Amino acid sequence: MEPKRIEQLFAGLEQLFPELVRFRRDLHMYPELSFQEVHTPRKIADYLQGLGLEVRTKVGGRGVVARLEGGKPGRTVALRADFDALPIQEETNVDYKSRIPGVMHACGHDLHTAALLGVAKVLSEVKDELPGTVVFIHQFAEELPPGGAISMIEDGCLKGVDVIYGAHVWSTEPVGTVGVGEGYMMAAMDAFEVEIQGKGGHGATPHLTVDSLVAGSQLVVSLQQIVSRRVDPLQPAVVTVGSFQAGNAFNVISDSAKLTGTVRTFDESVRCLIEKSIGQLVASTCEGMGATAAYRYDRGYPAVNNDPRETERVERLARAILGEDNVKRMTPIMGGEDFSYYLQRVPGTFFFVGGGKEEIGAVYPHHHPKFDVDEQAILITGKLFISAVFDFLSAGVDPV
Repeated sequence: MEPKRIEQLFAGLEQLFPELVRFRRDLHMYPELSFQEVHTPRKIADYLQGLGLEVRTKVGGRGVVARLEGGKPGRTVALRADFDALPIQEETNVDYKSRIPGVMHACGHDLHTAALLGVAKVLSEVKDELPGTVVFIHQFAEELPPGGAISMIEDGCLKGVDVIYGAHVWSTEPVGTVGVGEGYMMAAMDAFEVEIQGKGGHGATPHLTVDSLVAGSQLVVSLQQIVSRRVDPLQPAVVTVGSFQAGNAFNVISDSAKLTGTVRTFDESVRCLIEKSIGQLVASTCEGMGATAAYRYDRGYPAVNNDPRETERVERLARAILGEDNVKRMTPIMGGEDFSYYLQRVPGTFFFVGGGKEEIGAVYPHHHPKFDVDEQAILITGKLFISAVFDFLSAGVDPV
């Protein structure tokens, strides 16, 4: 498609901006938690059906997938947005503040959804010019493992898809900027739990007990040595103990203790090494102190691994739209994202759109009760999606 025509599509998206802001703010006022989304997918499906698209609901559980068949034969591009919220009490002062106690869109998923709906509307108006097909994936439950992506994939949301793009608004980067990265960009996200059983007793007679708290304390210290002494220092990894529960009285030695934590890795061999190492340390530490332990390791989302060629495509398009100085290569992030499951099936890339703006108080990190972003990020996300769709489909058989 000619650059002038792309600019016309951008103008159409800009005309839609007030409508998309209203949709985003409606979602923000009435957020729904992961795996509890009812009204949100219904609103999304109604909007897409109003565009005359082929729409599937309840995909993989609560997902919505729309399909736009172009007027010309070609390949198939998928675009993904998530729509679940978080169990956080909102503390902003905006007039579209959450009306649902204890639930908040504190990660920008409402903005992702609005942007993708805008793209669907703009592209549906030029469907005859599309040399291929576009699939709009609206995903539930990104925030809570096992997530919605894997079940939507199993239910066929990627059937026939050749490439996929996803975006995440990023409040710590200024609006008007974009971050990209090839290869591993977000970490695998695992969790572990250890339950230690000792022998309780009086705090004055420790020799008659098996102190589960001391065993747990020793284990916490030992776990810190996995990354520093067992993992190749050139391989990023994190082992964090997030909770430690034992006892409830100052003069009682607790008979049990419980630890929970998270592991973040990129390389699969490192992931396996850490899982095995935690198990070894749990067994040896507790046995050495006369206690027993139950260990559980739950694998969460795999690492987000961006395709180099598709990352280069988005980077090139972003530089053309925003200017050279407003696009940067990002370092990998230890947070997790179930967009990784899509990338295990088809090539694609996951990129970041700046949404921070001090003048409106959009300076807080994701998952913060005062989180907000500049809604101009809706337009930037939409323009990048539109550009990526036509650039990929127009390239024919050989990408980039």
